[in-house]
Amino acid sequence: MKRLDYDFFHRDRLTVAKELAGKIIARKMPDREIIRVRIAETEAYGGEEDKACHASKGRTPRTELLYGKAGVIYVYLCYGMHWLMNIITGEEGRPEGVLLRAGEGKLSGPAKLTKAIGVDKRFNGLSICDNEEIWIEDDGKSFEISTAPRVGIDYAGEEWAGKPWRFIANI
Repeated sequence: MKRLDYDFFHRDRLTVAKELAGKIIARKMPDREIIRVRIAETEAYGGEEDKACHASKGRTPRTELLYGKAGVIYVYLCYGMHWLMNIITGEEGRPEGVLLRAGEGKLSGPAKLTKAIGVDKRFNGLSICDNEEIWIEDDGKSFEISTAPRVGIDYAGEEWAGKPWRFIANI
């Protein structure tokens, strides 16, 4: 298996989101067990113009990571109880990234995925490219990828909520 590196994430969010669907996220747990989950769905977010992106209101302490280096993990708390994991993509200075939306099997949402692999705020700001605790692998398998509108972002308006920026690996 090949670990994905900086060059993989240092590309446009839509390309990365599509190609991440079907890859494997690996997490070395505190007891040294390695959990591997195939990524079933991703969603792309990016640019201050994207009303669904956290950076749509500009730079803030919360969104600063979005403007940083590709391959960095951006974790945030949703509804005050669920940790969601994104990976920064593209060029520094342009806020964009990919949400890991679901894992294979019963991990049918971003919170279920992060809970299953033990991701929380401690991972915020870590690189997924050169990390021994969490990384993404390519096992060479390919899947048909379908697209759909992003989920749970009606607040962003019809134009942004309707963009087919969710990528689903038909596993």
